[in-house]
Amino acid sequence: MKLKYTAPLRGELAVPGDKSISHRSVMFGALAQGRTEIRHFLTGADCLSTIACFRKMGIEISQNGSDVTVFGRGLHGLSAPAGVLDAGNSGTTVRLMSGILAGQDFPSVITGDDSICRRPMKRVLQPLTEMGAFITSQQGNGCAPLDIRPARLHGIHYPSPVASAQVKSCVLLAGLYADGRTSVTEPVVSRNHSELMLRYFGADVTSEGCTASIAPEPVLRGQKINVPGDISSAAYFIAAALLVPGSEVLLKNVGINPTRDGMLRVCREMGADITLLNEDHSGAEPCADFLVRSSSLHGTTIEGAIIPSLIDELPILAVLAAFADGTTVIRDAAELKVKESDRIAVMTENLARIGCDVEAREDGMVIRGGKALHGAVIDSHKDHRVAMSFAVAALACSGETEILDSDCVTISYPGFYDDLNMLCR
Repeated sequence: MKLKYTAPLRGELAVPGDKSISHRSVMFGALAQGRTEIRHFLTGADCLSTIACFRKMGIEISQNGSDVTVFGRGLHGLSAPAGVLDAGNSGTTVRLMSGILAGQDFPSVITGDDSICRRPMKRVLQPLTEMGAFITSQQGNGCAPLDIRPARLHGIHYPSPVASAQVKSCVLLAGLYADGRTSVTEPVVSRNHSELMLRYFGADVTSEGCTASIAPEPVLRGQKINVPGDISSAAYFIAAALLVPGSEVLLKNVGINPTRDGMLRVCREMGADITLLNEDHSGAEPCADFLVRSSSLHGTTIEGAIIPSLIDELPILAVLAAFADGTTVIRDAAELKVKESDRIAVMTENLARIGCDVEAREDGMVIRGGKALHGAVIDSHKDHRVAMSFAVAALACSGETEILDSDCVTISYPGFYDDLNMLCR
């Protein structure tokens, strides 16, 4: 894929449904009794992997574009899969389903692609083992494939060493099958989609400070879910509109959950002109339209408690920092090293290729912005967020940018390049 600046971005766009919420809507719908109707489901490869795994365990799921219907069979309605469950490139699928599978009365194996089989799973193996689960890494390296056998689970209070919605959700889902209440305490609060949606389906879930708890054996009932636009997908168009002079873009119906809105807060600190319109707080997940205009940006520091609310947006924030005046420091973000790629190393490598003064740190990076940047050949390392970030950078660079393995964006946003081209006309 080759890109270069063409024109200011103009128009409006409805970005695809939220990836985290789409995953969970299928999972919880499968464990509920009756029909769950999902609208604006994200049809990216990751979420389709979740659907495929539950179909393999006997759950009927119909799909018509972004409309998905799950015919749930209750908390104990899953059946033993005929073979290995394949999560593709989806870490969310592996980690959350590990919690569900740990409570089943049948054995299972869950794995994924080569990237997934290098990502750390000890963070879920440890709490599940403490709950009494029989779950092991087949290769003995703390990574997938994971071998899961029937076991009796116990309610625990788990002090998580990392603020991770995937770890928290895994433990809470295992808690559905435990013999007592299960709690997770995080260093800071991570995204809370699981708590909100489980409560919506009928589970007894409480949240107090950094601790979330769940009672076992609830009766979950099918629901109607309208998935808001994914702020992680909207982030690329926010950045593009901010960087390309003369741009004005309206992004429709984007989720503004306060555990996910760190991107908005940091952009505003950098001087971004972003206005929220038509805010809707009537459902479990608040949403709004974003009106974004091109802006002069300045550097900032991104650290501490805000990091979990924007961990997936840090690559595109690094691109914004490269074009902003002054220095931006990103720290407390070592989690970037264990994503689809080592995003600290990969972002640093590629930002340097376009002429940015950037320095990698153990838990982040230092970006000295304001230099004139130029096109280059970008190695995405097959990481969708890296590819999309440099597609945006290409619009503000001089010359042409080529992105290797650019089709990796299908993991989360199959129509990304079409939408970007539509706004640039």
